Amino acid sequence: MRPRPTRTPAGPSASTPTSTARAVALPVGAALTLGLALLAGCASGSDWSQPHPGPVAVGALAVGFVAPDSTPSPEATIVPEPGSWDAIGPREGYRVVLVTSGDDAPTQALVTAVQDWAQAEDVDLRTIVAEDPDDLVPSIAEAVALRGDLVISAGDDLVDPLAVVSANHLDQQFLVVGAEIAEPTGNVTAADWSGASFRGEGLGSASTYDPDSFTPERCATALRAGVAAVLGGVTGVVVWVD
Repeated sequence: MRPRPTRTPAGPSASTPTSTARAVALPVGAALTLGLALLAGCASGSDWSQPHPGPVAVGALAVGFVAPDSTPSPEATIVPEPGSWDAIGPREGYRVVLVTSGDDAPTQALVTAVQDWAQAEDVDLRTIVAEDPDDLVPSIAEAVALRGDLVISAGDDLVDPLAVVSANHLDQQFLVVGAEIAEPTGNVTAADWSGASFRGEGLGSASTYDPDSFTPERCATALRAGVAAVLGGVTGVVVWVD
């Protein structure tokens, strides 16, 4: 089965009843106005084929996000001071692809956190759901092909496939929330906390897994801190938000 790409927020679903189409004659002026409005709507639509005309970050990381006068080494774990990520955020229309797999409560809590954050920040969010094990790698590859500013992964099943795909696409930024990759490249950042530090099959974790730790507040905090790290150029690390 192929992955199901969707766009979030979406318009009415395909199953939404619609009224029967009727031909309506419009005055020339009204027709012209309507045509221009439709063209304007198309022009302002989300076209990801070209890069943003400027920086994607608004603001900057505050003192305390990383230790003063230090640059975290690759694969390092940093513990930013609470709130040190509040002064930086994405520009309007920041392009994010959420790749998710799993119907478990922790994964759904992460998905909800991403959706809520995207709506609050005017992020252009697209979602790809990997429904079967065979969909995992193709789903991540499809996300990369969309050429968004950031690919966010939600679901432990995606950790090992992400390690494979991300190493071959170093120009694409990835954020893993609620898990991490054991040996990430510089383009893979993780946001973790005690109870959420899965590192792949057969590998030890930094803490004991606790599904109850995936509260809405913790998921939202980790997401914002992780995105802030990416926007601030502190990538390839684990952002710990206990």
